[in-house]
Amino acid sequence: MDPTDHTARTAHTSPTGPTGRIDSFFDVETLTAGRWRNGGGATREIVVRPPDAEEFGWRASVADIDADGPFSAFPGVDRTLTLLAGEGVRLVCPGEFDRLLTRVGEPFAFSGDLALDAELAGGPCRVLNLMVRRGRWTARVERVSGPVLPGPGRAGLLYVLRGRWRTGADDDGGVLAPGQGVWWDGAEDGRGGGGPSEATAPRPLSPDAAALWADVAPAG
Repeated sequence: MDPTDHTARTAHTSPTGPTGRIDSFFDVETLTAGRWRNGGGATREIVVRPPDAEEFGWRASVADIDADGPFSAFPGVDRTLTLLAGEGVRLVCPGEFDRLLTRVGEPFAFSGDLALDAELAGGPCRVLNLMVRRGRWTARVERVSGPVLPGPGRAGLLYVLRGRWRTGADDDGGVLAPGQGVWWDGAEDGRGGGGPSEATAPRPLSPDAAALWADVAPAG
């Protein structure tokens, strides 16, 4: 079982999402859910870059874990899992780590070279799964409650956990609710996007706002 082991893999964008120097808006509930081959869960892919490449550079998806089971190894990949909803999941790799994820928004980074087992803490849960190709990209995931402005040449995404967020300039921006977000790819986009500018950077609109920011930077 694995948050990337499923029968359908498609990237999703929305032409009606927030404008500005943001590549794509997403709403998890509208993404196609690809069931895992063993029936233990489903994956909703947010973005894979470069698109249509045989080997991804970085990839983000949301996984619904419905049952205990093994996670596959991904040699040469670094991974970060972050709990989004549910009572949590325990990740075990004998001799390496035994980690219980129960706090929403707390990321856990580990090597994709490792095969591990997942045990649900008390029922189905949902996680954000970020994977980057080692030697090409590095990744940092953190919970934020203020504006997000990536550095030049960086890729990444923002996933809303609570409250409301705005992206784009004040006159043409969009409002994001929990389960929605945006992703950008200034390094590989080819359209001159360059990621959010100071005027279009995602920022909170409500006092209870919280989000996950995945900052993906070129290695080296």
